Amino acid sequence: MPHADSLILTLVGGFVLAFVFGMLANRLKLSPLVGYLVAGVLVGPHTGGFVADTELAPQLAEIGIILLMFGVGLHFSLADLMKVRKIAIPGALVQIAAATGLGWVLGRLMGMSHLEATLMGFALSVASTVVLLRALEERKQVKGPIGRLAMGWLIVEDLVIVVALVILPLLVIQPGERLDGMELAQSIGWTLFKVAAFTGVMLVVGARLLPWLLVRIAHTRSRELFTLGVLAIALGIAWIAYALFHSFALGAFLAGLVLNSSPLGHNAAERSLPLRDAFAVLFFVSVGMLFDPTILLREPLAIMGVLAIVIVGKSIAALAITSAFKLDRATSLTVAAALAQIGEFSFILAALSVQLGGMRQETHDLILAAALLSISLNPFVFALIDRMGARPKPPVSGSVEGLALAKEKAAAVNPATA
Repeated sequence: MPHADSLILTLVGGFVLAFVFGMLANRLKLSPLVGYLVAGVLVGPHTGGFVADTELAPQLAEIGIILLMFGVGLHFSLADLMKVRKIAIPGALVQIAAATGLGWVLGRLMGMSHLEATLMGFALSVASTVVLLRALEERKQVKGPIGRLAMGWLIVEDLVIVVALVILPLLVIQPGERLDGMELAQSIGWTLFKVAAFTGVMLVVGARLLPWLLVRIAHTRSRELFTLGVLAIALGIAWIAYALFHSFALGAFLAGLVLNSSPLGHNAAERSLPLRDAFAVLFFVSVGMLFDPTILLREPLAIMGVLAIVIVGKSIAALAITSAFKLDRATSLTVAAALAQIGEFSFILAALSVQLGGMRQETHDLILAAALLSISLNPFVFALIDRMGARPKPPVSGSVEGLALAKEKAAAVNPATA
């Protein structure tokens, strides 16, 4: 039974340990996400010592999911996606299909049902935007053509996952229930119609109402009220979507997408960033709490199999796709390395699958193990592709690229020169 101080103990334990292990991961040149997940493992029920409230933490994690998806919508750039759509859209879809197929084959060999094997493969197909951004920032490629292509690729993956989270409850048949193909098709069709209608209302009515509302709140000149207004919009629309489709993710994403196009969208993103970061940390900690680390000893071959799909299978699929589009070697290798990991959306999909009864906890643990290992190994994957010729060459002095880079540096030092 939860104690009266469960909330404060969960917050203190989660934040303090996440900070300590996040700093340690950063010092080891790893993503801080690894540290957050390890912190969750330590406060989870599968390890000794302090144990956080396992009922309260998932509820806090739901807020983290809402704010994560709200942030994805706020930073979604349709213009950037359109620039790379000819490669990013078919590339992402083919890569998702390839990874899902490999996961299905492995799952069937391990004795899983068709649905569970497919869900595992689908969870392994989606890369982490957080990890990708960190890698591109370290390589100073976020603004370049390679960075735009990689980000556009992951935007398509994010959109696919948002739709999948809405449809997933229809695909999981509870024990004792029977649903034929026609009923399933009708249910999916009706749900997609409601999603399309809700999206249309948000993009037409919401695009006029929400920015107007933000402007009215901004006229109060109260920073606190503006921050609360942004959070109220994100949480409120997410709740409406949950009531309609049982999906917080869709509503939060659409709220961010609508505000992204408003004059105060950038300000809204800045105001929500601290809370997004804090609850995102709690989300990763809560994911770690559900992870049983003994699976590393119990199922080493299975873990090697799922890790091979994430690092080797997805990379080969990406290389094949980019080569088919005749992209240069550096671009192909960088996109392949960027996709050789999984993260937050894999956790969300796996957690929902377990909650609905479509996936066992053991399979969930396999996905988490693959995430921990693939995120930890991702820097080494980038180091490997650099040896294979992916490291971008510095621009030659006097060239067009060199002059552009010099102008950017001058503008950064003295904006008046821009």
